[in-house]
Amino acid sequence: QVQLVESGGGLVHTGGSLRLACTTSGRIFSINMMAWYRQAPGNRRELVAMDISGSAVSGHNTTYAEPVKGRFTMSRDFAKNTALLQMNNLQPEDTAVYYCAAAVRTSAAHDIPTVYWGQGTQVTVSS
Repeated sequence: QVQLVESGGGLVHTGGSLRLACTTSGRIFSINMMAWYRQAPGNRRELVAMDISGSAVSGHNTTYAEPVKGRFTMSRDFAKNTALLQMNNLQPEDTAVYYCAAAVRTSAAHDIPTVYWGQGTQVTVSS
């Protein structure tokens, strides 16, 4: 089994910054994708940032949702199988529960990755 745990959420004022972290544990052979999603009350869960890659050596590609471009930066530690989300210039509309997701292969024989989710961390931006 694979577990994802998010941390770093909290309450900030408009214009402030937070850095979220996603740590993984369990049986992990490789992670093909890690992503951050968010869900505000009454809204559907939406993609914030996604990193699709094999490793830091083979190259990777990070995409961002339009509302966060230029303000949020996603990074990965491939050795530790962790992901960070640096969020700057936060706005009240960024208030949501932020979730980490990862597409994980648990063995070399596991051809199709399984997507796992964390429990989420609350981010609240006050105006």
